[in-house]
Amino acid sequence: MKLDANHAAIVRDLRMAGCTVVDLSKVGGGSTYLLEVKSPERARYARASERRQAEWRAAWRGGPVAVVTDLRQALLAVGAAH
Repeated sequence: MKLDANHAAIVRDLRMAGCTVVDLSKVGGGSTYLLEVKSPERARYARASERRQAEWRAAWRGGPVAVVTDLRQALLAVGAAH
């Protein structure tokens, strides 16, 4: 895949600015899924960061976020199981 001349510089600068960048140029096409993996052993209310995570999920505009605790849930979230 041929990258545009500004690709590397933009990725680098975004990372330097503190952004998380997943460079999909080497992966190719397909679908993108955002999965938040949680431990089923810990009660949701016990996590100090749960409120911030819920706020982030509510503000996310990049598509649905699936919260999963096991492989079956993850496969369902990406449409690989029924």
